[in-house]
Amino acid sequence: MSLLKDFKNFAFKGNLIDLAVAFVIGGAFSGIVTALVNDIIMPCISFVTPSQSYTKWTIAKKILIGHFIGAVLNFFIIAVALFIIVVLVIGQIHKLTTKPPPTAAPTTKECPFCCSAIPLKAVRCGQCTSDLTTAPPAPTA
Repeated sequence: MSLLKDFKNFAFKGNLIDLAVAFVIGGAFSGIVTALVNDIIMPCISFVTPSQSYTKWTIAKKILIGHFIGAVLNFFIIAVALFIIVVLVIGQIHKLTTKPPPTAAPTTKECPFCCSAIPLKAVRCGQCTSDLTTAPPAPTA
């Protein structure tokens, strides 16, 4: 019974479901990028090359390089898309949603008589021994 409960907790956690959805969407995106490269980009590139089809591109008449170039283009397009999504979009969302750390409350105050730093709870200045419970004298100009 415990094994079934543990499996249920594992299988239906939010993180696992999110991962499964991301995996399916990534596969669909990969299919779209592959179709874009194979059906649009590579045929456009083959118009400016001597051979008719990129699938017939070879090095030394034995090494087929056309499919490899298509796969490299697939990789770069997916890498750029992931960079845009992860770094730029999610980075901006993270910046907008995170709050700056709260500033710490001050622990000292300035003595109105001698301008030295003293603890907030002090009733007498440690430097000039002035009584801080009385008002400071008005400044003369």
